[in-house]
Amino acid sequence: MTQAPEAAPPAAAPGADRRWLILAVLGLAQLVVVLDATIVNIALPDAQTDLGFDDAARQWIVTGYSLAFGSLLLLGGRLTGILGRRNTLMIGAIGFALASAVGGAAPSFEVLVAARVAQGVFGALLAPSVLSLMTVTFAGSKDRDKAFAVFGSIAGGGGGIGLLLGGALTSWVSWRWCMYVNLVMVAIVVIGALVFIPKQPRDPGGNHLDLRGAVLSVLGVFALVLGFAQSETDGWASVTSWGPLAAGVVLLALFVWAENRSEHPLLPMRVLLDRTRAASYLTVLLAAVSMFGVFLFLTYYLQSTLGCSAIRSGVAFLPMIGSILVTAPVIGSVLRPRVGPRPLVPTGAVIAAIGMLWLSRIGVDTSYATHVLPGLILFGVGMGFVFSNAMSSATDNVRREDAGVASAVVNTSQQVGGSIGTSLLSSVAASAATAYAADHGGAADVAAAAAVHSYGVAFLFSAGFFLVAAVIAAVLYPSGRPAGDRTPDEVGPHGGKHERVPEHVA
Repeated sequence: MTQAPEAAPPAAAPGADRRWLILAVLGLAQLVVVLDATIVNIALPDAQTDLGFDDAARQWIVTGYSLAFGSLLLLGGRLTGILGRRNTLMIGAIGFALASAVGGAAPSFEVLVAARVAQGVFGALLAPSVLSLMTVTFAGSKDRDKAFAVFGSIAGGGGGIGLLLGGALTSWVSWRWCMYVNLVMVAIVVIGALVFIPKQPRDPGGNHLDLRGAVLSVLGVFALVLGFAQSETDGWASVTSWGPLAAGVVLLALFVWAENRSEHPLLPMRVLLDRTRAASYLTVLLAAVSMFGVFLFLTYYLQSTLGCSAIRSGVAFLPMIGSILVTAPVIGSVLRPRVGPRPLVPTGAVIAAIGMLWLSRIGVDTSYATHVLPGLILFGVGMGFVFSNAMSSATDNVRREDAGVASAVVNTSQQVGGSIGTSLLSSVAASAATAYAADHGGAADVAAAAAVHSYGVAFLFSAGFFLVAAVIAAVLYPSGRPAGDRTPDEVGPHGGKHERVPEHVA
């Protein structure tokens, strides 16, 4: 038999003090990726006026980023093993900054869309590198849950921070600074990575790239995201919507078939068959459906109905961000090590659903204090429960060589969920508004009332998605404390403090 090539030695584990500095760098890098999904939304009206493009073209500034980012994430996760995690972090961050600079200086709509696509490409390399580095940095550490709780709060609240920052920059400086701000953040990330993050070895077998799997996964996710994006403007009955959706399902089915037969699969099926990770991926996807719906429709309501400016709309989301930042660290670092994710994630999803039900009661004459604020706080608390657990559990006890792709699947779930949420809930809201207008044709101000009614219906659907997530989490997550948090005696006679616990497979 041919002797297998010797694996590269793992990077030396950083000291406790340096680990927290690494977390600060990685948290800022994650914030760059997450807030960019929403910061541009606030800037779109000003950008449209400046560059002179129409409403039909406007969606491509958002969709271009989503298509590139979502479809390339799995490939980006695999490249972290081939090129090394710190290397891909640096490449992704610098490329993202350059694309942001081009977008900020864009003289035309076409250049802006091209820059957004480039942001998505480099973001697909940056995002899995960040979560993968989190996984290996805190592997075997007693601080792992605390670190992932902080990280989860960034992942859950980053979209709201994007709305706040986008409103401030658009109101006080220019919409172009919604792109330029990435240069400042990335500069800090790059310097921090060079100073604090040790060089990462390539993973065993890292030189092998599953080209067939890469092509199928990229085309499959691309088609899926495109189909949902098209449905927002063309409707579900259009071939431009259901055609890409059908193609995406077929391509992803072929991808699974190919991965089961590949010697070096892009996505090893053992990553998906672990019931804890499967529960986390599904929970993140469903939470993202509702989360991006909240950001979209609540922004419409605040600006169009309550008359808030861009900056006031961003500030209105602060209670939600604060709820996540307070709840996630406590839940992730205190409760999760003691009881595990099974009771916590369903609880959080139910709390978030109650928040959505509260928001569904908004009307033309209701106020922020009574009908928006309580719902936002409940939503934030629920998201703190969900993301602090799901982000940690998605990479808990993963093999070192699978860390990149396991991280990529989390980001793919969040991105695809956001695309589904934006498109599906927009379609639901449009139908609800049309039906309301038809039933109240003679009423005064029917357009405004129909719009608010449609937002409420979208929030009801969001509540439904959270309840489905609660059921899935309650069924799939195993009972008891997470394996990664057990003492050596609980692991078994062959376990050790830094030894990886064997995965439990469904």
